[in-house]
Amino acid sequence: MALYQQQELNIYNSLSGKKEVFKPINEGNIGMYVCGPTVYSNVHLGNCRTFISFDLIFRYLKHLGYKVRYVRNITDAGHLENDADSGEDRIAKKARLEQIEPMEVVQKYTIDFHNILQKFNNLPPSIEPTATGHIVEQIEIIKEIIEKGFAYEANGSVYFDVLKFNESHDYGRLSGRKLEDMIPNTRELAAQSDKKNPQDFALWKKAEPQHIMRWPSPWSDGFPGWHLECTVMSSKYLGEQFDIHGGGMDLKFPHHECEIAQGEAATGKNPVNYWMHANMLTLNGKKMAKSTGNNILPTEIFTGDNENLEKGFSPSVARFFMLQANYRSILDFSNEALLASEKGFNRLLDAYHLLDELKPSEKSSFEVAAWKQKCYDAMNDDFNSPILIAQLFEAVKEINTIKEGKSQITAPDLEELKKTMSDFLFDVLGLVDTAEAINDDTGNKLSGTIELLIKLRAEARANKDFATSDKIRNELISLGIQLKDGKEGTVFSLD
Repeated sequence: MALYQQQELNIYNSLSGKKEVFKPINEGNIGMYVCGPTVYSNVHLGNCRTFISFDLIFRYLKHLGYKVRYVRNITDAGHLENDADSGEDRIAKKARLEQIEPMEVVQKYTIDFHNILQKFNNLPPSIEPTATGHIVEQIEIIKEIIEKGFAYEANGSVYFDVLKFNESHDYGRLSGRKLEDMIPNTRELAAQSDKKNPQDFALWKKAEPQHIMRWPSPWSDGFPGWHLECTVMSSKYLGEQFDIHGGGMDLKFPHHECEIAQGEAATGKNPVNYWMHANMLTLNGKKMAKSTGNNILPTEIFTGDNENLEKGFSPSVARFFMLQANYRSILDFSNEALLASEKGFNRLLDAYHLLDELKPSEKSSFEVAAWKQKCYDAMNDDFNSPILIAQLFEAVKEINTIKEGKSQITAPDLEELKKTMSDFLFDVLGLVDTAEAINDDTGNKLSGTIELLIKLRAEARANKDFATSDKIRNELISLGIQLKDGKEGTVFSLD
């Protein structure tokens, strides 16, 4: 019997606003689509939290024995600055500013995105399609929507007719908005007059002469609207109806609302059974924003090169910090929170390594089977990782009391405890056993060598030999070793 047949998984469905027992369309198989990044800049930490949250979900579904097809797109065209139907394409704007081709921008930041998620130990999706790779399919679905009477062409652009759709469907049911209550945007926007109604959204936009990224279509040389690619790629790889669609909370309206409308208009079917939305990440209690400086990039966490941090932290510590809150909760990022997470992370790993030193007894004072089920109960309750982590710390207490000889455990229970700890720490939570690298002989020698170089650099600086000081720092950086100078001295982190 598969593990998923022994566990009842409940998922909070944004569509119904409540937790529901999860039942896949096809038993044993799950189709999951998550909105990926628009690759015009370095991936920011808020995005990373979303992708780490869905990596946890992907990992747990696989752990339960489901065969999961996880599709996450790359938006590499057609994403306008204000996420509406006007402004400049973000990728094209970046290309113009850097005086390079748009696809150079796409390549540069797609590589950055993959590198960062790899450091966080995210599993790659099953399929990672791009918007530009599916222009033909996007044109075809526009034709279908026009044919069904839910879209119209105006001066080379094509718009979705929201009022017409709402006559027979419920536009706004995901976000809980009523169409009649939506205040129309009355600002004068480019091509706004082409729309029948302000609520209508673009399926295809005619390209202005200066617009770099463009493709031929029956209506004009242009580009697809930014909602369309997800409808096309999710239905192509997962079918007209699939199990789970995820993304950040900020995508619920209008992006996901428009996806539902497009899918229902094209096929007459509700495209997704379970909608899941990850919440935002704040920094020191405030919304992250580059304009205010209240912002931090993932690489700055690893190096400590940010005024909000006193030192660098490993990707696993940062990941562990994020998983200490439920994916639907707002999470505040701070230096103090990371320091606390680092202590907790190290406690977990220390206890896990202690398991090999425990001597089994004839009796157990720790009910491993009951504790194990509590771990599953936590994850079965809408992937409640903080409750799971609390259960893991309960095991830490037991491991330490067994080590001290104050309680006992049998050999079978000890093996079960080891396996369960390993399963949840590394397979489900996706943490990396960094302690092994630190504790082995090579790690100790490396640490000693770097500390020696830090001392030599300090002596050079004291002697005002800044050329030597800078050379030591730069050579270490080239090897992926970052130095951070602080009040307490210099510390290092490995990139």
